[in-house]
Amino acid sequence: MTTRRQFLKVSAAVGGGMLVGFRFGAPESAMAADGTSGAMDSAGVFEPNAWIEMHPDGRTMLTISGSEMGQGAMTVIPMMIAEELDLPWGEFDTRFAPADETYANPALGSQVTGGSATVRGFYTKLREVGAATREMLMQAAANRWNVPLSDLRTEPGVVVHTATGRQVEYKDLLADAAKLEPPTEVFTKDRADFRIIGKPTKRLDSPQKVTGQADFGIDARPDGLLHASVERCPVFGGKLKSVEAAEAKKADGVEDVIELDHGVAVLARDWWSADQARGKLSIEWDEGELADLDDEAIDAQFQERVKQDARAARTEGRGADALGNDENTHRATYRVPYLAHTTMEPMNATASVTEEGVTMWVPTQAPGSVQKVAAEVAGVDPSKVAVHTTFLGGGFGRRFETDFVREAVELSKRAGRPVKVIYSRPDDVRHDFYRPAAYNELSATLGDDGLPVTWVHRIAGPSIWSRVAPGMVKDGIDPAAVEGAADHPYRIENIAVSYAQVDPGIPVGFWRSVGHSHNAYIVESFLDELARRAEIDPVDYRLKLLEENSRHVAVLKRAAEMADWGGEVPEGRARGVALAKSFGSYCAQVAEVSIEDGQPRVHKVWCALDCGIAVNPAGVERQVHSSIAYGLTAALSGKITIKNGRVQEQNFNDYPALRMDQMPEVEVGIVDSGQPPGGVGEPGLPPLAPAVVNALVSLTGKPIRRLPIELGDEA
Repeated sequence: MTTRRQFLKVSAAVGGGMLVGFRFGAPESAMAADGTSGAMDSAGVFEPNAWIEMHPDGRTMLTISGSEMGQGAMTVIPMMIAEELDLPWGEFDTRFAPADETYANPALGSQVTGGSATVRGFYTKLREVGAATREMLMQAAANRWNVPLSDLRTEPGVVVHTATGRQVEYKDLLADAAKLEPPTEVFTKDRADFRIIGKPTKRLDSPQKVTGQADFGIDARPDGLLHASVERCPVFGGKLKSVEAAEAKKADGVEDVIELDHGVAVLARDWWSADQARGKLSIEWDEGELADLDDEAIDAQFQERVKQDARAARTEGRGADALGNDENTHRATYRVPYLAHTTMEPMNATASVTEEGVTMWVPTQAPGSVQKVAAEVAGVDPSKVAVHTTFLGGGFGRRFETDFVREAVELSKRAGRPVKVIYSRPDDVRHDFYRPAAYNELSATLGDDGLPVTWVHRIAGPSIWSRVAPGMVKDGIDPAAVEGAADHPYRIENIAVSYAQVDPGIPVGFWRSVGHSHNAYIVESFLDELARRAEIDPVDYRLKLLEENSRHVAVLKRAAEMADWGGEVPEGRARGVALAKSFGSYCAQVAEVSIEDGQPRVHKVWCALDCGIAVNPAGVERQVHSSIAYGLTAALSGKITIKNGRVQEQNFNDYPALRMDQMPEVEVGIVDSGQPPGGVGEPGLPPLAPAVVNALVSLTGKPIRRLPIELGDEA
């Protein structure tokens, strides 16, 4: 239940319609004394916090608060509103929200799409908005018919008087409903009454995408547009020393060459001309302090710091002091590399800077950040920055960043015309904010029953939060660096997990499932090593260490059941299991693998997922498929190599993505715990790598302690 003072405002809209808006956590000072809007415009339209807009001709417009980057936000957000409003499914239009903190995700506290938070963040609020709007329409009908509200019900798009069967369409009630005060209490439906939520639902954005009508950021073409191809210093932290650009300026289509602090931009009437002319630049760089940095030096930093600067992230029992020093203690070292995102739509941003302000067209996960950065670079108030969020051709955390926005705004400001910056694939691979590399030392002492009585995990690696939001780092612990490791669910008497922050100078950022993406591999692979040493089945081993009747146990048993764990396995194949909780959801996977021509081959993955209430089960299943594809790409081939301070990889030939013929069969089982929604976009990724690795170890008998998987590498 939520009161209207917390979130809801209603007003008459132009043309006799009704517009419903609401604020999450809006300060009381922003509201009128009676709780209604304190910000009405001269036309009587409440703005800008509109989420539902209903017109007297029957049209309804729903505002999509999350970015649509393939995860289904454009479908699942309307499902939550339409369920409670009783809208006919699909008979409405949608639009992406502008940059405005009104649209901040309650789970994240800002206008960001990430952290698998679209559903779990908005599930309650958007349903309440739909329910409140529905009740106002019913009250308008009750007043018109002079009957008690309790005598009415709704069917899709109409209010019905139950006793007489009289009906009135929503569109005919809008003018009356807009005059009403919002209800002081909002009651949402019981789950048993859902007619949309929980039903497998086709995506609303598919027709636009398959017909080519969907507008991605790269499709933006404002009048007078120039395209920019930017040569950036290949060494992280390096700067431009000098450039000879005469030949580039002579090239066909080139309009300008602009020097930046970190590079040189060629501006032309089309991107191909700009990129070709870029090759004619003669540049001298100041490569800075990282010019000699390589992977070996980074690993040496990790090893040194993990022993000297580790801070406690979790301590239970006697912690590391309980670690034995005898044959019952098992030790291993695990490493994971830096990873790029490689979004399918090239990174891009289009900016138009004028005397009136800035207009942006951006495929972004963070419209609010775009607005702030554009205002800063252009030197204007944020209110003068309009952000058009487009479809995203993949995000995975990369489009949370604003480096490409900053370049577009600066170039447009200096060129005096709209400018679109596009990263080529090599630009993208070599100038990313990478998933952090990490170095891990693990030790466990086993009891007489083969189960661990002491678990010690020391982690060294870069910190994402120290750059993005330093306040998130407490006592030297970056929560993203230890998630999935410091909070693993296994009951062990003595636990010590520590973290040493190391910054070799490589820019790092959020990558799909963030710290869980590598810590699940490390924890679940090491746990399998212990089970193997104890000669206990790995599923049974985990069950002995988990709380009975927990959600972890439920998904683990379900995955084992789906895979017929312990049953017959085709000759030459083996199965591995792994378990992880992330972003409020619980996931267990079993992978069946073989080795073909000396390389791993993943044939099938059984995945059991408890994501609470599955708002769109069809979308949940597709996201699991996507997570497995992305996670398997990283497990089999993902690695960014640093040499002389620069990234060596540049395209899909040396940083390959999973090919279609490598995609395993995937079977998804949704475990219905009845709990509130958890995340979906990321929880299917963390268990994938360890399930595959554990299966391969069953085949070869040799541990795999670094990614990407290299058979025979026991480092």
